[in-house]
Amino acid sequence: MNRSVMGSRLVAAGTLAAVRVAAGRAAGGAERAPPLLGASGTSCGARRQMMSFPLPDSVDALKDMIGREVTSLRAAVRRTAERPLGAPSGTERASPVQSLAVLPPSVETGEASPCMCGSHEPGARGTCSILAAIPASAVLLEPLWNESGGIPDFRIVAGNRIRSADWLEEPDHQVGQRFLEARPGAADAGLLAALTDVVGTGKPLNGQVVDYTEQRLGRIHRTPLLYTAARCGEQVLVTWRPLQSPAEMMTIDAQFIASMGWGNWDLLSGKVTWSEGLSRILHADVRMPWSLEQLCDALLPDDLTAFAEFLTSVLAGEEPAWTRIRFVVLGEVRTLDLLGRPATGTDGRAWALNLVARDLTPQIRSRRRLAETERETDLLRRQTEAERRIADTLREAILPTHSEALAAVGLTVAASYRPAEPDAAVGGDWYKCRLLPDGRVLVAIGDASGHGLEAVARMAQQRHALAGLAQTGASAGEITTWLNELVCSDPAGKTATVVVGHLDEGRVLHWADAGHPAPLLLRDGRAEPLEAGQRGPLLGALPGYAYETSSTPLLPGDLLVLYTDGMVEHRGEDVTVGIGRLAEALAASSHLEPRELIDALLADPDIAGHEDDACVLGIRVD
Repeated sequence: MNRSVMGSRLVAAGTLAAVRVAAGRAAGGAERAPPLLGASGTSCGARRQMMSFPLPDSVDALKDMIGREVTSLRAAVRRTAERPLGAPSGTERASPVQSLAVLPPSVETGEASPCMCGSHEPGARGTCSILAAIPASAVLLEPLWNESGGIPDFRIVAGNRIRSADWLEEPDHQVGQRFLEARPGAADAGLLAALTDVVGTGKPLNGQVVDYTEQRLGRIHRTPLLYTAARCGEQVLVTWRPLQSPAEMMTIDAQFIASMGWGNWDLLSGKVTWSEGLSRILHADVRMPWSLEQLCDALLPDDLTAFAEFLTSVLAGEEPAWTRIRFVVLGEVRTLDLLGRPATGTDGRAWALNLVARDLTPQIRSRRRLAETERETDLLRRQTEAERRIADTLREAILPTHSEALAAVGLTVAASYRPAEPDAAVGGDWYKCRLLPDGRVLVAIGDASGHGLEAVARMAQQRHALAGLAQTGASAGEITTWLNELVCSDPAGKTATVVVGHLDEGRVLHWADAGHPAPLLLRDGRAEPLEAGQRGPLLGALPGYAYETSSTPLLPGDLLVLYTDGMVEHRGEDVTVGIGRLAEALAASSHLEPRELIDALLADPDIAGHEDDACVLGIRVD
């Protein structure tokens, strides 16, 4: 509730008090202070202003303010109690304890009230006569002694009408019965032995929990009961009540589900009462709740001013105040929404504080984790974007464009690259097709192992090394042998695969294979792998290995297809099955132009499953 609304209510209440004073004067009665005026004659609004300005600037100052307010309140109440309104200053009043010590005489007869059990002489006072005033189930028991001096049972002398469970009879309906007859589950629950000890020792039974079970009307009932008992002369007064009612249990569960709790601070007596929910939130024993001063000690320093203003509003007797405060509990910051409501007397002063708390710590912690996750995600996104820009730059630098020079020598070339991850611009797969100065056409495709920018770096190294070695005029086998030495010298110890070839002016392909799938030749509607005299091992596997060159003549209309293993390898399947499937797809699409054919292959999920990078290079002899 905002301050303007609170102020409006205080003004309205003050106006109503003024009307009451005026009415009292008109009736000839004595003037009395309005309900909203304190003992000092100041209104609640004025008192709040005095308390609020200046607000405490330290925990000790806040605790001093609370102490002064409580001391002032108690002093005012004592003055009021010592001089009651309308009574002379020397009037003596009976103590409340003294007033209850003697039962009042009957209004009609002037005699003492008769005993409920009817066993006492007229005019004598019996304990059972006040059972009706006890707010719990109560009975007066008379021990039944046996010949050996033991107490096998009790007789119910009197009882009240309070039922502790809906399936239990009212105690006054069981007067005259034996206790074990009325409460057959008492022996098994250990209650009979406990009551016998009360008679024998004279020590009261204070709060014994009895898991009381009884079969009644064909059904078994059980309920936890809290028993107390004390000896009254030769008899025993016994009371019991439910340990926790269903409503109390549901209240505790509701507090747990909603992360809520409540507390009451009685400023006059100093008694503090907490619910199970508040004890759970602040990790304190419900039997040892914190005072207001202890709450101040647990404050997060930054929230001192907000908590001081909140307490000031509640202590001034205003309407419910709300705030959000952070406390340090066992080294952890807990954030609570607090709703405060004062319990005020007719003088307008707050004599008790009721606070309802809702624990927002899990939500705050979740928001913090979400914010951290968003920051990490944003950082990863920026890193990914940076890597993508680098990869885009590398791709433009290392993946060839098809110049008019290839078309001039009667070749139609199409190539495509698809990374396994859509966000990756390029990986370890690469290809090269270019016209060399000596008139030959360099044809190559390879796969550097690994992922990410490291694989891209190795791929760029191998491809540029191939471009340089190709200028020497060496054969495909010699170039592959040199590439192997380069990869073997890499301290990372990674391997690679490659097919290197030259297409001469006579349309003969001279090629070497280092652990790579053999190219496919599409001719007359059929696609088959090229036959090599000898296929060599992976690059980087055997230092000093000499790779051989194989030769395959090409005819006009032939389509040579070079590809990486991402086109034929599928999890749980032999690679030869994938090669056969790719060959069938090529044969089925033999009528298409090289560009259209390659796009169709990469779009077919049965061919390019994208479990790995996929690269395809197609060269048609025109």
